[in-house]
Amino acid sequence: MTEQAPLNSLYQQLILEHYRHPKNKSDLPDKTVEVRMHNPVCGDEIQLQLKVEGDEIKSAHFAGQGCSISQASVSMMTSLLVGRKLADADALAARFTELMHGNASAASDKALGDLRALQGVAKFPVRIKCALLGFDALLEALKQSGHSGHGKIP
Repeated sequence: MTEQAPLNSLYQQLILEHYRHPKNKSDLPDKTVEVRMHNPVCGDEIQLQLKVEGDEIKSAHFAGQGCSISQASVSMMTSLLVGRKLADADALAARFTELMHGNASAASDKALGDLRALQGVAKFPVRIKCALLGFDALLEALKQSGHSGHGKIP
């Protein structure tokens, strides 16, 4: 057994844990921005809700349904957004997109947290859209909040 096998198993468990017991999957009553995204190819749906004050994300919640990849990805993402500046959230989205396109340095970037568990998705092009659906919603939410441009992950 190689060292990669236990890591893949751990990553699969982490993805399933976020799918079965998602973080921040609830309505956000005091949201300031809400974005709905739908992947017509597979039927995944995400409704991202953020509470933004100034240039900081105070809360991030979601609703939706879909495959384990889309739902785990948005669960992991919302867990990382709270307390981030809009520019930092934008940079997180850019870095995760790099991960989904096979960037090796992104795969070892600790700033991605649990999202690194999704690095294997890069090998399945049809599933990349699933993993990025929540981030597509995030980028639209950032635009609606008046942010444009890429920041840096702190």
